[in-house]
Amino acid sequence: MHLLLNNSKDMEQQFPIKPRKPQTLHRVILLVSFLSIQFILFLYAHPIQVFSPSSKSPCDAGFVYVYNLPPAFNHDLIERCEKINPWPSRCAALSSSGLGLPVMDSDKKFTALMPASLLQSWFSTDQFALEIIFHHRMLNHQCRTLNPSKASAFYIPFYVGLAIEPHLWSPNSTSYDRDQDCLSLLKWLQNQSPYQKSHGWDHFITLGRITWDFRRSHQSDWGSSFLYMTEMENTTRLLIERDPWDEKDVAVPYPTGFHPRSVSDVYEWQQFVLNRKRKTLFGYVGAPRSGFKNDFRGLLLNECGQAGSKCRSVDCSEGKCINSSAETMDLFLDSEFCLQPRGDSFTRRSLFDCMVAGSVPVLFWKRSAYMQYKWYLPGDGDEPEWSVFIDRQDMRERNVSVRAVLEGISEHKVRELRERVVKLIPRLVYASESLGQGIDDAFDIALKGILRQLKDQRRRKKIGTTKFQRL
Repeated sequence: MHLLLNNSKDMEQQFPIKPRKPQTLHRVILLVSFLSIQFILFLYAHPIQVFSPSSKSPCDAGFVYVYNLPPAFNHDLIERCEKINPWPSRCAALSSSGLGLPVMDSDKKFTALMPASLLQSWFSTDQFALEIIFHHRMLNHQCRTLNPSKASAFYIPFYVGLAIEPHLWSPNSTSYDRDQDCLSLLKWLQNQSPYQKSHGWDHFITLGRITWDFRRSHQSDWGSSFLYMTEMENTTRLLIERDPWDEKDVAVPYPTGFHPRSVSDVYEWQQFVLNRKRKTLFGYVGAPRSGFKNDFRGLLLNECGQAGSKCRSVDCSEGKCINSSAETMDLFLDSEFCLQPRGDSFTRRSLFDCMVAGSVPVLFWKRSAYMQYKWYLPGDGDEPEWSVFIDRQDMRERNVSVRAVLEGISEHKVRELRERVVKLIPRLVYASESLGQGIDDAFDIALKGILRQLKDQRRRKKIGTTKFQRL
């Protein structure tokens, strides 16, 4: 079963010939000649485009201009990787254009789980590295233009997540410290001609952290106020977690450790996870929040323990879950289902690690996925095709158990769920470079979505202007 999402369709023409009675040689030759001529005429009238390149340009939706920002807004932020936060250096995690260290150089236990042919596609990727990954891909994209007058969209490669991170954890940092780089960037941007023309409505930016880190309402609150600054009102933001009530926020997948080099890498990985024998019904990766009243994570850990051999868990409180660890990947590869409660916010990178491993996610909050990744995950009633939803309140009240729900799903349905998850994998990962062959990864989907959205906005504005002129 070929699982890649392919845009081309096989075309076959069949010409049934009824059995005939024995005939003389010359009548057979005449019949064959007649049918051959008819077949050639049919092909001429109905050409089959199986091997011809698509006539549609990949940049029909428009070109993107990438601002050449002063290094202080991106390159220099990586250079200070030793001092980004109070914990160990982030330099290794931010290397390789944001992909991090190759696992074959950093985690021997992890490499033992992988097909040898795919080891070069796996990295120890930081969950907050999206800004760097996206910038690298954008600089090398075929739809990038160096001429702003030809651009349909303008990309701002400001590593704002890295800019504010040192000030999130410092007890001495002020609200101004958390905003100063943002204010400097916007001051620079206001002097650029494309921004002056549109006031940012055709601009977009990637933010490597969740939206709430950039929505400080009061001086003493957490994070930066970047998204509340007037100059950002019209700009589209790509984030790993969006505000569901802000149409300018677009949620994109968290970076995982899988960065395929080619379509063949994707296909081989899909086959590997689809056909893998899974010994455990469900698994859970996470840590309890002892300081929280009625901690739901603790409830799930207790249920997992009570399920015996039906469930495995990895306690993340000891740092075992950092950046595609062997412990977490082994659990996801071994489990039919993976439990995905909310994290510190509503979303978790674990959701994508789980799905890339071919495990079916079990969700307890609709805001963890259904209200987030609408460009990437089937919605509008199709959520049961790739996930299982259990109401958390029913679990708290002991009206239902995870084990009972999952054991009630037939083997056939489990297979269908896994196949659907595996089909989604290309859309959930960031390839090291463009995959080609009509296969879109998470980066491609984001960029095409931005260009499509801006094209629709222009069309609506044109229609509105035309109607106004007719009045």
